Amino acid sequence: MMDFLKSTCHLATGGLLAALLLGGDAQALAQKAAGKAHVAKVAAATKSQPNAAARPAPKPLFRDPVYDGAADPVIIWNKQAKKWWMFYTNRRATDTTATGVTWVHGTRIGIAESGDGGTTWTYRDTANIGYRPNPGYTHWAPDVVEDQGQYHMFLTYVPGTFTDWNHPRVIVHLTSSDLLNWRYVQTLPLVTDKVIDASVFRLPDGTWRLWYNNERDHKSIYYADSPDLQFWTDHGQALNERGEGPKVFRWHEQYWMIIDKWQGLAVYHSADLLHWQAQPERLLEAPGQALDDQAIGGHPDVVVSGNRAYLFYFTHPGRSKAHPAPNNSIAAKRSVIQVVELEFKDGKLTCDRDKPTFVRLLNQR
Repeated sequence: MMDFLKSTCHLATGGLLAALLLGGDAQALAQKAAGKAHVAKVAAATKSQPNAAARPAPKPLFRDPVYDGAADPVIIWNKQAKKWWMFYTNRRATDTTATGVTWVHGTRIGIAESGDGGTTWTYRDTANIGYRPNPGYTHWAPDVVEDQGQYHMFLTYVPGTFTDWNHPRVIVHLTSSDLLNWRYVQTLPLVTDKVIDASVFRLPDGTWRLWYNNERDHKSIYYADSPDLQFWTDHGQALNERGEGPKVFRWHEQYWMIIDKWQGLAVYHSADLLHWQAQPERLLEAPGQALDDQAIGGHPDVVVSGNRAYLFYFTHPGRSKAHPAPNNSIAAKRSVIQVVELEFKDGKLTCDRDKPTFVRLLNQR
């Protein structure tokens, strides 16, 4: 009920908040000009995409109506609802009482849903996660997979709401039959007590691999294996690179890993899921021109649907280099979800964030 009231209040005052958060006349004019340019590109692109979705995805794709701090998205097909669901870290960007980094702690996982193949998204709820052993608990950066009719969430858990980053975090395993109500299964036996950002992928032999960020080893990427999502063996470092939010997927007959380098998204490819080769160019490093898309892209998910692949990412609109908002302001904290279609050319992944994106996630059984 409280989430509903907050949502209603936020929507009713959305226009006023938007005006306050733009950060001055210069930023407002820049955003207006960017919006007009984007509309023109949409009109042209719509005519040349007869087999795509009926209309392009909006910019931004989604804003959390409660705290305006959506980040770290993961997308999965809800078999019961027959809709696509998005889970995201629900950071409290509009909390004016927050001190230090408490606004990114004390969070619950938000849910949005799409009934039109991923073009438009509406707020649904927060996930009912039955794991809250500490007051002021924090839920971050989930990954969700389905296996034999059951959903599995691998969630970063922080035992409280803290003013700084110097506290433990673990990855917990949860299960659900409906994607809304989640039961705690276990805390994964990983190498340290300071790990975040799980990415789970089924290997060709039917077993599972989980990649994560080990914050105690220069924030490099580690991995663990499981035959059944229940029993896990940690194998140590997978990628000696500093970054967060690993995402692993298969496309164009090879495996890809994308990680958030805080200066765009680094891309790696592999033939065996063990040895990774870096792509020189990063994705979403250069600013876009459309509304709320003029800052670097962060912590993505990738959905491969048919022969197409879509990159869902988040931005901090108020942290654009051209029009930065004041430090610690609401405008600097707020974050939104965006989407762009990936392209494969000359053995590399690319994307054009200014090109209208026609999302067409195919329904699943």
